[in-house]
Amino acid sequence: MKQEKINAEVISVKPDKVKISVEKLEDFKIAEEDLKVGSYLQISDDNDIILIAIIESFSIDLIEVKKEDEKGSLYYDLERKYIIEASPIGIIEDNKFIRGGDTLSIPPKRVQPAELDYIKKIFENSVDEKVKFCFSKLSGNKDVNVPVNGNLFFNKHLAIVGASGSGKSHTIAKILQNAARIKNEDVKGLNNSHIILFDIHSEYKAAFSEANILDVSNFVLPYWLLNADELEEFFLESGDRNNYNQASVLRKIITENKKIKNPGKQNIYFDSPLYFDIDEVLNCLVNLKNETINSKSPDKIMIIDESYSLDNGKTNVDSGIMLSEEKKIEKFFEKVYEFHPTKNQNITKGNYADGTLDKFISRFERKIKDNRLKFIFGKEAKEITFADTLKNLLSYIEKKQSNITLIDLSGVPFEVLSVTVSLISRLLFEYGYYYKKHHQEIKTPLLLVYEEAHKYAPKSDLSRYRSSTVAIERIAKEGRKYGVTLAIVSQRPSEISETIFSQCNNFIAMRLTNPDDQNYVKRLLPDTLEGVTGMLPSLRCGEAILIGDSVIMPSVIQIDRCEDEPSSNDVKYIECWKRSWMEVNFDDITDIWES
Repeated sequence: MKQEKINAEVISVKPDKVKISVEKLEDFKIAEEDLKVGSYLQISDDNDIILIAIIESFSIDLIEVKKEDEKGSLYYDLERKYIIEASPIGIIEDNKFIRGGDTLSIPPKRVQPAELDYIKKIFENSVDEKVKFCFSKLSGNKDVNVPVNGNLFFNKHLAIVGASGSGKSHTIAKILQNAARIKNEDVKGLNNSHIILFDIHSEYKAAFSEANILDVSNFVLPYWLLNADELEEFFLESGDRNNYNQASVLRKIITENKKIKNPGKQNIYFDSPLYFDIDEVLNCLVNLKNETINSKSPDKIMIIDESYSLDNGKTNVDSGIMLSEEKKIEKFFEKVYEFHPTKNQNITKGNYADGTLDKFISRFERKIKDNRLKFIFGKEAKEITFADTLKNLLSYIEKKQSNITLIDLSGVPFEVLSVTVSLISRLLFEYGYYYKKHHQEIKTPLLLVYEEAHKYAPKSDLSRYRSSTVAIERIAKEGRKYGVTLAIVSQRPSEISETIFSQCNNFIAMRLTNPDDQNYVKRLLPDTLEGVTGMLPSLRCGEAILIGDSVIMPSVIQIDRCEDEPSSNDVKYIECWKRSWMEVNFDDITDIWES
């Protein structure tokens, strides 16, 4: 019987690598899938166990072969041998795919591209229908859906990375649109998904028309919810040699005002989430800066034209008012007073009237009166309740309920971007913490999506990024316990805090052209697939490498198109420039700019 010629054979087997020699690559292909890096092979043995491997590289070896010519003379010629290196992923045994496994007998007998039926079984049977979540197809074969385990995908932090133009925005939109639409058969109306998207470039409104869209024009983020670090980052200037003194005064005054405004509360501290009046704090600071005292009796404050009595002091219109420190601060909250000027040795400056607070107070006043910061310091910030702030962030406001809260950060001044992101992130984390503490279980898990995360959680020691980086790092390390997970999106992953990225268990890696970013992602990916990760600079728009706990095996995928697309398409310069000269209304633009 004539022996069937073997076109491909395994020539080397290692724990993490299989090397295959192929005589004719054209004969080795099958019609169902193009053969390329990222394609799958099936390697069989005599025990009907099939090893599935993913192709990492192709190469050509020239082998010297002895041949015989027509006259019977021997000669040597060079023949091509195609060498394929592949990484084992798992085995199919009893018609079931098992990740890992090393039960393949040596030597394997048959090698061929994985059949479409096997590929479909691997992916479509890998995830239980109850937790299946799908947003992509296999890049090499669009007939194969690539589902993930939705629980493992969302309850473990996710990273989406890719250069500008690689398709990140469409990927985010598709994932979130699908998440907002999945529901049980008996669910009417909204499902129970709760997603907060930090949109730094105002590009997602078109993709989420039914989202609760918050921006500086309609958003209220009350200043009195800022914690100690956020307040100091907001009002203190790094490098100022008087920072310690300024911080001490700020802490004392705000704490006293919180005690006055919340008489029924116990154990009030500087960063307790309780209301205080920012204008009264400014009054007190200005009074402390201008204060004069009676040099012979330092407890006497030299306020002009004041006459009243206190239980722990006495009134004297000529020589001033004797007050305790607490009572003095309480009085200084009321309004800005005029003080008797310093005079010889009789009237001297107060403890804080030495000029050390001047720049601090000027900066403090400028910020709280900045029209761009009305969403933090405006009238509404004094009137909104803690509960309503949370309802707004989580889209629980009546008639505005939505699965997605889109926080448009494009109008937030850069110098307060970090503090703004920090406050929102911290509130949402602590909401998850106290919800679980109260209910003993998590019923409203949150997904926080940080677009362009490198802009407010960078790998940097600069103080202006400290609060937001600390807040997001805390969620990365502890959030999963309280039903708060992250989706970190960036075109510069090498610039993001390693603490945040190292906590991610699922990765969607799109085209990356910067070598530093490529190496950074390769180092963080949980599966060491050099050949596949080597595709990062050559992936097409919308293609990605999907790796993580939620997917049955690493895959090169094509993201499905979203129904409503974000407004992130590149500007069509040539088409625009070919048109007739377009007039611009500069007054309209500057009016918006100045407002």
